[in-house]
Amino acid sequence: MSVLVLTLAVGAACCLGVGFVLQQNAAERAPLGDFLSPRLLLDLVRVPRWLGGIGLMVAGMVLGAIALGQGEVSLVEPLLATNLLFALVLSRRQTKQPLGRQGWAGLALLAGGVTAFIVAGEPKGGTAVSDPVRHWVIVGVMAGGALLLTAYAKKSRLSAAPVLLAVAAGLLYGLQDALTRVSGQRLSDGGWVTLLTGWQPYGVLALGVTGLVLVQSAFETGPLRMSLPALTAAQPLAGIACGVGFLGDRLRTDAGALAWEVVGLAGVVVGVVLLGLHPAMPDASRQGGRVPVGAGRP
Repeated sequence: MSVLVLTLAVGAACCLGVGFVLQQNAAERAPLGDFLSPRLLLDLVRVPRWLGGIGLMVAGMVLGAIALGQGEVSLVEPLLATNLLFALVLSRRQTKQPLGRQGWAGLALLAGGVTAFIVAGEPKGGTAVSDPVRHWVIVGVMAGGALLLTAYAKKSRLSAAPVLLAVAAGLLYGLQDALTRVSGQRLSDGGWVTLLTGWQPYGVLALGVTGLVLVQSAFETGPLRMSLPALTAAQPLAGIACGVGFLGDRLRTDAGALAWEVVGLAGVVVGVVLLGLHPAMPDASRQGGRVPVGAGRP
């Protein structure tokens, strides 16, 4: 594994984790009438803390895109999942909660799971799958799954909406990461003309905006501990599926390697859930009075 890819991916995770905490701090005070509406972004854009969080998220996405250009999606995605560690560090400063057994267990499982998957799978780049049917089936499954989850979340509103919307956003962000890598390859192979004449960069933009609305709506309707673990777990799984499914990423497939890859991914998911449910994560209630966007912030 390249030290450059490792540095870029972990740097991206740091920016994303801190950015998510700042965004949720602002979005939880947004009007519920803006739920799943682009108006939510127009309200939040007036909040300095949210703008700071978005700036960090954009920086993380740029670093992640560079990492994806240098390494395989199946390698970068598990490393991006460590954004929850950085979110927890910032949340601990706000809540003054110690890590305790749950925190250390989640940390060990997340770090150990990422390591186990990468060491066992030895992700390598390959030739992108030329079969358009396979390509569009995977894209359709990711986009369709996000659409179904969003539709159900719209009905459930405050009960299960944060988790459902976060999973939907994770699916879209995983797909976005895969298309970001394709866009980078097109730019490298044929320059700007080749890049801009393909649909992938426009797909990246559309997925980014849609995912942003879903994430902010998830942050708006529930505490960070409900939404961020689901987002953090769904994105790498979706990205790996896309990487192996149509980007040509190769993983070791012998029985022993597959077993450790499954164990590693399971460790990542369980570690993410443990850290996301840690008492240090903000758990603000929506039952009290609403605070208008932009009011009552330091």
